[in-house]
Amino acid sequence: MKPMPAAQQTVVSSRLEAERAELLEALAMQRHFLRYTVRDLTDDQARQRTTVSELCLGGLVKHVAATERGWVDFILQGPSALGNADEVDYEARANEFRLLDGETLEGILNEYDEVAARTAAVIAELPNLDVSHPLPDAPWFPPGVTWSARRVLVHILAETAQHAGHADILRESLDGSKTMG
Repeated sequence: MKPMPAAQQTVVSSRLEAERAELLEALAMQRHFLRYTVRDLTDDQARQRTTVSELCLGGLVKHVAATERGWVDFILQGPSALGNADEVDYEARANEFRLLDGETLEGILNEYDEVAARTAAVIAELPNLDVSHPLPDAPWFPPGVTWSARRVLVHILAETAQHAGHADILRESLDGSKTMG
C-alpha cells in the first residue's frame, strides 16, 4: 500500500479534528444545560424528588457523569468496561440516580468536570473515531453489534441531552426556574 501524500494526510487530519471538535462542542452545550438546571441549589434541594419520578437533580448529574465515565472506559477497554448483565448491582445502579447522604452537589459537579476533561483527553488521543468494540452481552443491547468511538460519543451526547430535559422538568417543578424560556 502506497503512503498517503502529505497534503491528503493534512486534509484527513483536519476533518478528524473538526469532527472531534464538533462532537465535543455539542456535548459541552448539553452539559451546560444540565449544569444550568442545578444552579444555586442547596444539597437538600438537589436531593428532593419534585415529581412522581424517583429522579432528583443531583442524582441526574451523578448518573450522567457515571454513564459518560463508563462509556469512555468502553472506548478504551472494550465490553469488559461495561460488564455483563448478570454482574449488574441494581442497588448501586439505583443509587446512581440519588444524591446520597454525605454527597454534595458541589462534589458531584466537580466529579462531572473531571469526567468531561477525561473524555476530551481520550478523544484527542485516539488515532481516529473508528476505534470499535462489540457491545457486551446484555438484554438491553442488540446482539452482535459493534460501536465505534464516534457512536459512543453520539450516545453520550444523546444521554446527556435527554437527562438535561428531565432535569429541566424537575427544576421547574422545584421552584419554577427554567433552563430556557
